Amino acid sequence: MSRPLTFAVPKGRILDEALPLMARAGVVPEAEFHDKKSRALSFACENSDMRLIRVRAFDVATFVAHGAAQCGIVGSDVVEEFAYPDLYAPVDLDIGHCRLSVAEPAGQSEDPARVSHLRVASKYPNLTRKHFEQLGIQAEVVKLNGAMELAPGLGLASRIVDLVSTGKTLKDNGLVETSQILQISARLIVNRAALKTDERVAALVEKFRALVSQQQAA
Repeated sequence: MSRPLTFAVPKGRILDEALPLMARAGVVPEAEFHDKKSRALSFACENSDMRLIRVRAFDVATFVAHGAAQCGIVGSDVVEEFAYPDLYAPVDLDIGHCRLSVAEPAGQSEDPARVSHLRVASKYPNLTRKHFEQLGIQAEVVKLNGAMELAPGLGLASRIVDLVSTGKTLKDNGLVETSQILQISARLIVNRAALKTDERVAALVEKFRALVSQQQAA
């Protein structure tokens, strides 16, 4: 009997949007998955030889890239940040839309064209450095995993690079969005080796691809 497929999903906003699409693809987690009191991280799926693991978004990419999970769902920001060679993102799920942007304190008078070095707070060091390198600016990235908006006011960094949806959080913390690095949506990701060796993974990719096409045509 073949081993169950492991499908990794992120905690948070993307998961809420992904669950209806997953259900249409036949990926339906057991009831405990929806129990707020449960501390479990691995769950069986209904009528399926699949299990679901729920982890942090960055860890979804790591589990899939290293083959511990064969497929998963994660934002394209994570795919781009890690750029794992063993990770393949064949389907844009057209959900979880937001953007990765640069923000700074409102009224900051520093002219970016005259700057050669910046300290930037972000949990995306690779994308941040790449963005500023293209502008001819050396970026020293202070890696934070949250509360990014506090960094400029406390003197930790002059700018931040973070996910932006409505921009309300930036505004509430006295920051303004100055440029966009990346438009983001959720992707179905798979392990390249698993895609080649396990027909169940290929079938799942085709199922999600068809569902997205139907959704966009509706």
